[in-house]
Amino acid sequence: MAESAKILNPEKKVLLPNLSAGCALADSITPESLLKWKRRYPGHAVVTYINSSAEVKALSDICCTSANAVSVVRSLPTDKILFTPDRNLGRWVARQIPEKTIVVYDGACPTHDVLRDANLSRVKDETPGAVVIAHPECREDVLALADEVCSTTGMIAAVERHPEATTFIVATEWALLHQLGKRFPGRTFIAADGCIGCRLHCPYMKMITLEGVRRSLLEGVFEIEVDAEDAAGARRSLERMMAVPRDAAPRSPSSVG
Repeated sequence: MAESAKILNPEKKVLLPNLSAGCALADSITPESLLKWKRRYPGHAVVTYINSSAEVKALSDICCTSANAVSVVRSLPTDKILFTPDRNLGRWVARQIPEKTIVVYDGACPTHDVLRDANLSRVKDETPGAVVIAHPECREDVLALADEVCSTTGMIAAVERHPEATTFIVATEWALLHQLGKRFPGRTFIAADGCIGCRLHCPYMKMITLEGVRRSLLEGVFEIEVDAEDAAGARRSLERMMAVPRDAAPRSPSSVG
C-alpha cells in the first residue's frame, strides 16, 4: 500500500514505519509466478487485487479493491479474466459475474482464509438474531452463512442498513471491531471466530505501532522508492481502476451461495 501511495504521488515522500510490515497475500504472488500464469492463460485480462507488489501491478492490466472488484471485472471488454492473487475474492467475484470466464490464482489472505464455517456457525448459535457481515476474502463456506458480504469500508454501510439489529458478527481482521464500536456505540460487535485476536489476527498490521509512526515522522524512516519502470506500469493499472465507475455489487446471501 505504501508503494501504491508513492506510485500515485511520485513527488511526495512516503514513509513506512516498519519495513517488516508486509502482507502475506501480496507475498503469495511474484512477478515470475504471474508471468507463468499469463503464459498458461493467454488472452486473459489480468485483474490484480491492490494488495500486491508494484512489480506484479506493473504486469497486470488493471487493479481492484475488494469494494470495486465486481465493477472492475464487469468494465472489461473481454470475457476472459485472470484474477490474482486472492482466490476467495476471485471466486466471489466469479459468482457475481457468471457470464464471464474467470480463472482464479491460488493465493489467499491467511487472516481470512483460516476462518471456517464451523467457527462461524457456533458463534451464530450463541448469538441468535445477530447480523453476519463478512469480507469477501473469507472462504466460500463462510460467505454462505453471511447476511452481508462487503469490503472493510462497506461494513460500516452494512451496519447502517440494519438499524433494527443490536448485535453483529464480523468476519474480518478483529481490529475493525474497535472502529465499529466507536462509530456505533449502541451496538455489539463479535469476532466471527468467537475469540478476539485468536484466529482473525494479521501480525503484519500489528507491526505498525504508534511509537513506530512517531519515529518515522521524526526521523524520516523508512522512505519508499519504486523502480521507475515498475512504477509506470503499476500506475497505469491503478489509474485504470480509478477510472471505473462503481456500481452496486450484490450483497444478499443468494449472491454468495
